[in-house]
Amino acid sequence: MSMSQSNEPQWLAWARALQAHAQSGLTYCHDPYDIERYKAIRQLAAEIMATYAELDSQHVLGIFERETGYATPKVDVRAAVFREDTLLMVREKSDGGWTLPGGWADIGESPGEAVAREVYEESGYQVRPTQLLALYDRNRHGHPPIPSYVYKLFFRCELVGGTATHSIETDGIGFFREDALPELSLSRVVPAQIHRLFEHYRHPDWPADFD
Repeated sequence: MSMSQSNEPQWLAWARALQAHAQSGLTYCHDPYDIERYKAIRQLAAEIMATYAELDSQHVLGIFERETGYATPKVDVRAAVFREDTLLMVREKSDGGWTLPGGWADIGESPGEAVAREVYEESGYQVRPTQLLALYDRNRHGHPPIPSYVYKLFFRCELVGGTATHSIETDGIGFFREDALPELSLSRVVPAQIHRLFEHYRHPDWPADFD
């Protein structure tokens, strides 16, 4: 079990909390005056985040406005695909860093289906999820801040077929030893998580980590 504490800046926690209250309020309220108040709270949250993260406030507001319904964490799935003491990683075109294949889970698919789809889309390999290794609160593991609140699910996956194939999001595919990791895309995965996955690989009877 991981017991890491959140290291996010206080302004980010405040902005996310304001956005969550505004989003949930807009979902359930009907009074026109309350609706305007919740919209104002959402605007304030966007301005806080934009100011401290050096982003455009309208861009952040647009992200917030696309989130509807009761505010809950988003789900990011990542695959740990081992081959002879090496781990499959892909290089992201967006920042040039390497990461475990994965991404957002889609509506209508299970987490296991989501991670298998992501591996195939980003690497060309076909895998079978076999074990949940970790479920982490993204804020507690040293990732750079982002507007969304995210839970990260790491699955061990068995390689069953396919060949290395680049995608619209990735331009590099490789298997890496624990002592020879490439430069990571820290928004997606951090070194401590990679090392923990190798520990799980060496101890397959361990239970899943969680925050």
